[in-house]
Amino acid sequence: MNDSSTARDRDPELNAARWDIEPLVDGDGEAGAERLLDAADRQAEAFAQRHAGAVADLDPPGLAAAMDELASISDLVGRAGSYAALHFSIDTADPARGALLARVQERSTAIETRLIFFELEWAKLDDARAEELLAGGQASSFNHHLRMARRYRPHLLSEPEEKLMSEKELTGAGAWGRLFSELVSALEVRVPDAEQPVPLDAALSRLMSPDRELRRIAAQAVTDALDPGLRTRAFIYNTLLQDKGIDDRLRRYPNWLAQRNLSNEASDESVQALIEAVRGRSELARRWYRLKARLLGIDKLADYDRMASLASEEETIDWRDARELVQDAYSAFSPQLGKLANRFFAERWIDAPPGPAKRGGAFCAYTVPSANPYVMLNFNARRRDALILAHELGHGLHAALAADQGIFHQHTPLTLAETASVFGETLVFSRLLEAAESPRSRLSLLAESIEGSIATVFRQVAMNRFEDAAHSARRGEGELSVARFGELWEQSQAELMGDAVQLTEGYRSWWSYVHHFVAVPGYVYAYAYGQLLALAVFHRYEEAGAAFVPDYLRLLAAGGSASPEELGGLVGVDLLDPGFWDTGLTLVERQLEAAERAAAEAGAA
Repeated sequence: MNDSSTARDRDPELNAARWDIEPLVDGDGEAGAERLLDAADRQAEAFAQRHAGAVADLDPPGLAAAMDELASISDLVGRAGSYAALHFSIDTADPARGALLARVQERSTAIETRLIFFELEWAKLDDARAEELLAGGQASSFNHHLRMARRYRPHLLSEPEEKLMSEKELTGAGAWGRLFSELVSALEVRVPDAEQPVPLDAALSRLMSPDRELRRIAAQAVTDALDPGLRTRAFIYNTLLQDKGIDDRLRRYPNWLAQRNLSNEASDESVQALIEAVRGRSELARRWYRLKARLLGIDKLADYDRMASLASEEETIDWRDARELVQDAYSAFSPQLGKLANRFFAERWIDAPPGPAKRGGAFCAYTVPSANPYVMLNFNARRRDALILAHELGHGLHAALAADQGIFHQHTPLTLAETASVFGETLVFSRLLEAAESPRSRLSLLAESIEGSIATVFRQVAMNRFEDAAHSARRGEGELSVARFGELWEQSQAELMGDAVQLTEGYRSWWSYVHHFVAVPGYVYAYAYGQLLALAVFHRYEEAGAAFVPDYLRLLAAGGSASPEELGGLVGVDLLDPGFWDTGLTLVERQLEAAERAAAEAGAA
C-alpha cells in the first residue's frame, strides 16, 4: 500500500506532475498578488465614487458598463485569491503561505465591502425597473446573475450592517474554518505498514485494502489520530453552528438550509423531495453491503469494511497509465474535450502527488475566466485514483468551456456543479468495465462504482441528516459535547446502514474531519443531486450516442447562464418531473443488479 512518500518515489512522472500557478500573478509570486489587489482597490474606489447612491439612475448601457467594471475588479481579486489559496493548499503548514492567504483574504474582503452598495441598491429597485434595465442584448453576460441576486432581497440588511458582516467574516467563520482546515491537514496517522506517520488521506486509503486486519488497524489508527484534537474541532464546529444560527436569525431565513438552497437555485421543497427519495431507497445501500459481506466471507460488515477491495490484491495504476486512460476516454467521446484535457497535463494545470501538509482529497479550482482552472489531487496509485482524476478533470473541462460566459456566469449552482465530473468519471468507468476480462474483474469494477454512488448519494444524504441534527440541536440545546456530536453522527449513519453494517465505537468521531461541515454548511446534499442528475445525463448519452455530444458540450459551455431547469433541458432532462430522482436511483439499482449477476457468475466460475 502506498503512502505519500513511496507513491512519489516509485513514480517519478507523478512527482513531476506539479502545477504552475504563476500565470495567475504574471509570474511575480506574492508581489504579483499584491499588485493585482492594488489595481482592484483603485478600480473599486473609482467605481464607488461614480455609482454609490446612483444605481437607480443607470440606463441599460450604463448598467452594462458598470457590470463590465465589476467584472474587471472581480477578475483581479479572483486571480490574487486563487493564487493565495492554491499556494496554501500545497503546504498548509507553511506560515508564510498562511500569512499570504490571510493578507489576500483581508484585502479582498475590504474591496468587496466597498462594493456592497451596488448589490443593495440593485435589490431595492422595483421589479419593473429592474426588468427594464435588463431588457436587450447588452445584459446577456450578467442578466441571470442579477435576476438571481434579487431573490436575496428579503434577507439583506442595511448597508452599514452588511459591511460589518462582511468585514467580521475573516475573524469569524472564515478564521474558524481555516483553523479547522489546518488542524485536519496536519493530522498524522501512525500505521504499522509505513515507517513514518502518513497523512489522513493516505491512511483512509488503506480502508480499501483487501486485507481485513489491515483495514481494522488503519481504522483504529485514524481514530487514534483524531482523538487528541477532537475537543478543539468540536469547539470550532460549535462556534460555527452558533454563528450560522445568528446569521440565519438576522437575515430571516426560515431554516438552517434555506440560504444554501437559495444559492443553489433550488426550492426548499425540491431539496426535501430529493432527501426523502434517497432515504426511501436506502435499502439499495444495505442490499449492497449484505452482498459484499458474503463476497468477503464475513457475517457482517464493520464500518471499516465498507470500501474494501473485492480483489485479492488491490489493483494499482501508475500516473502515466492513469493519464492515458482518462485522456483517451475523453478524446473518444469528443475530440474537442480530449484536446482540452491534454492542456491540463501539458500546461501544468494539475498538481498530483500527495504531500505531508498538502490539503487532503481532491478539487478543481475554477479561478477566473481570464485564467485557466487548476486541479489538485492526492494520487496514491490506486485504480480509484484514475477515476478521481477523471472526475476532477470533468470539473476543469466544465470551467474551461464555460469561461466564455464571463465571470458572472461561469459557475453553475452547486446542484449542477457535479454534472461534468460524474459524467467524465462514468466515461472512464465504462471503458474499464469493457476491458474487464472476467466476471470477478467486472464485479470488482462494479463494486467501485456502486460504492461511489453510495458515497455520493446515500452517504451524502446521511451526512445532510447529521448536519440537520447538529444545527437543530445546537439551536435547541446550546453548546454540544463531543459525545453529543458522536451520538448524532452515529444516528445518521445507522439510519443509512441499518442492520447491514456494524458501527464501531471509534467511528463516532469520524465526523470531525469532514471539511464541508465547517466550510460550506449544507453543501453535501448537492453531491447527491449532482450524481443523480449526471447519471440521468449519461443515460441520455447511452440512448442517443454520438448525436448527444453537441448538446452536452452546449450544456457545459452554458455555465451558470440560466436556471438549472433550463440547463437540464439542453440535454433532454426534466428537473421538474416529480419522478426525476427515482429515475436516477433506478439506474443505481440496475448497476447493483449487474453486480449481483457478476457475483453469481464469478461464484460459478
